[in-house]
Amino acid sequence: MSASMPIFRLGTRGSPLALTQAHLVRDALAAAHALAPDAITIVPIRTTGDKVQDRALAEIGGKALWTKELDRALLDGEIDAAVHSMKDVETFRPAEIAIAAMLPRADVQDRLIGADSIDALGVRAVVGTSSPRRAAQLRRLRPDLEIVLFRGNVDTRLAKLAAGEVDATLLAAAGLDRLRRHDVGTPIPINLMLPAPAQGAVGIECRADDAHARALLAKIDHPETHACVTAERGLLAALKADCHSPVAALAVIEGAIMTLRAELLSEDGSVHVAAQEAGAPTDPTLPIAVARDLLFRAPEAIRALFGG
Repeated sequence: MSASMPIFRLGTRGSPLALTQAHLVRDALAAAHALAPDAITIVPIRTTGDKVQDRALAEIGGKALWTKELDRALLDGEIDAAVHSMKDVETFRPAEIAIAAMLPRADVQDRLIGADSIDALGVRAVVGTSSPRRAAQLRRLRPDLEIVLFRGNVDTRLAKLAAGEVDATLLAAAGLDRLRRHDVGTPIPINLMLPAPAQGAVGIECRADDAHARALLAKIDHPETHACVTAERGLLAALKADCHSPVAALAVIEGAIMTLRAELLSEDGSVHVAAQEAGAPTDPTLPIAVARDLLFRAPEAIRALFGG
C-alpha cells in the first residue's frame, strides 16, 4: 500500500477502554499492512450510553445507546470503520453495516473486586452491577446479597467502590487487562459464572458495500474468535433476547469441534436452565439447537423473558 492512500478513520466511543481497544485495532492494521500508525486516525464519538449514567441501559434504549451514533457516523461517511466491544453490539444490525473483523478474544471471565470470592462476601453485602446477567447469577449463588445499579466506565466504578458506595462490584477481566489492571480483582471461574455472549471480544464494523475497508479489515480478523462470537450472537437471535434478558453463553473451539454452552436465568436468579451442544464451528444450526433446548426446558418465569 502506498503512503498516498487516504487516511483510514476508526470511530470509537471515548471511554479509556474504548480508546485502548481502538488503538489495538489501529496497531493491528498498521502491522498487517506495513503502515505507519499515523496513517490510521482514531475518531472519538460521544454516545448516549456514555452521557446517561444514572439509569439502567434497558430503561433508556438498550445496547443501541452504544452504537447508534457510531452507526450514523459510519453510514454518513465520517468514519471508515467502528470499533466495538462485541458484547455491547445489538443482536440485529442494519443490513448496510457488516461485522468485518474481530481481534483475538481476551479473557472471558468476570472479576470480583472487593472480596476474595463470592462466598467471602458478607451477609447482605451490597454489590454494584448494571448487568442483568451478573445480577441474576449473583442472586442465584447468594440470595441474601443486595444488588444495586452501578454504571460508568472502569475508573468510575472503581472510584465508587473505593468511596464505599458498595461492598463489591464485578468487571470483565478483558477490560481490566486491556487497561493494564491485571492485578485488580479475583477471577470468577466459568463454571460459577458463565460470561455474557461475546464477552472479551473486540469487533470492527464497516459499511457493507465498502470493499476497500472490508479488504483492509479482513487481514486482522481472528477466525476462531469470529466463529465463537457469531455462534453466541446467533443464540441471542434465536432466543430473541434483549438487554433485559439474563443470558450467559460461551462458545469454545477445540480441534474441529465447537461447544456452545448457555444459561438462562430469571431476573431474581431463583430459577435457571442450562444447555450445551457441540458441532461444526460454522454450523448456523448449532446456536438454534441450544436456544430450542433452553426454551423447551425453561420454566415459565424464564420463558416469559425470551422468545418462548
